[in-house]
Amino acid sequence: MRLGNSHHGIHSPDFRLYPGLYEPPGAPRAKKERHADTGLDAQEYPYRPPEPRSGTEAIAWDFASDGALGADTADILAAEAEALARNAERRLYLAFKRVMDLCGAAFALVLLSPLMLLVAILIKLSDRGPVFYIHRRVGERGREFTCYKFRTMVMNADQLQDQMRHMNAHQDHRTFKMACDPRVTRIGRWLRKTSFDEVPQFWNVLRGEMSLVGPRPPVPAEVEQYSPRDTMRLEVKPGLTCIWQVSGRSRLSFPQQLELDIEYIRKRGLWFDLKLIALTIPAVLRADGAY
Repeated sequence: MRLGNSHHGIHSPDFRLYPGLYEPPGAPRAKKERHADTGLDAQEYPYRPPEPRSGTEAIAWDFASDGALGADTADILAAEAEALARNAERRLYLAFKRVMDLCGAAFALVLLSPLMLLVAILIKLSDRGPVFYIHRRVGERGREFTCYKFRTMVMNADQLQDQMRHMNAHQDHRTFKMACDPRVTRIGRWLRKTSFDEVPQFWNVLRGEMSLVGPRPPVPAEVEQYSPRDTMRLEVKPGLTCIWQVSGRSRLSFPQQLELDIEYIRKRGLWFDLKLIALTIPAVLRADGAY
C-alpha cells in the first residue's frame, strides 16, 4: 500500500501528513545529491528501500508504505498483526474445542445410558431420595449455572457440612474434602471412586455451560472467598477434567489445584486437551485420590 504524492511515477510521503519529514523554511540544507534514476534531489526523495522482512512484519511494513512511517510505527503495526494472528488462532481453537465437546458428550451419554439407568434405580432404591444432586456452580467469567451429578450423599448432607468443618482434609477452608466422609452412601462411595457421579455433567457440556477439559467448576460459597488471583481460574469454561484431575485429584491442596488450573489456562490448546482426555482414562481406572 502506498501513501503520499507521486513524482515521476515514484510515490513519496505527503509532508503535511508526516510532520517529522517536513523541513521548515530557512533550515540549513545538506548538500544536495542527484538521484541517479529519477533526477530528484536526495532530500526530495525520502524513500529508502526497507530491509527484507517476512511474516507479520512484512504485512506491517507494507501497510506502513515500506517503512516510510518509521521503525517505531512499523513495530507497533507488526505487534498488532501478531495479536490479530493469535486471536484468529484462539477462535479456531475454541471452535474445534466446541465441536469436540458436542461429539464427545453426545457419544458418552449414548454409550453410558444403560449404566446410568441402572445407577438411577439403585440410588432410588437405597433411600427413596432424589437420583440427582442439582446445585449451582460458577462458570466462565463468574456466570452461575445449574450443575448435575448423581447423588452420592444422604439427603441432608449440605446441612451436616457446617458441623464437620473441623474434619476438613484441606487446610485451606475454601474447599471441603474428607477421605472417609460419613455422609456418603454405599452406592455413593462406588460412584465417587469411579467418578461415575459426574457423568450427568456431560449434559452440562452439551448445553455449553461446561467443556470436556477445563478447571472444575467451584460452588458460589467458595468463589466468595477467592482472592483476585484465584479468580483467574474463572477466565475459561469449566470442564470435567483438567491437569490436577490426572495428578492426584483430591489429595492436592487448593493452592496446588489453583496453580495447575492456571497452568492449563496458559498452555491450553487442542493437542493439550486431547492429551488430558487420554490421561484421564487411566486416572479414573486407578481411582487415585478419588473420594
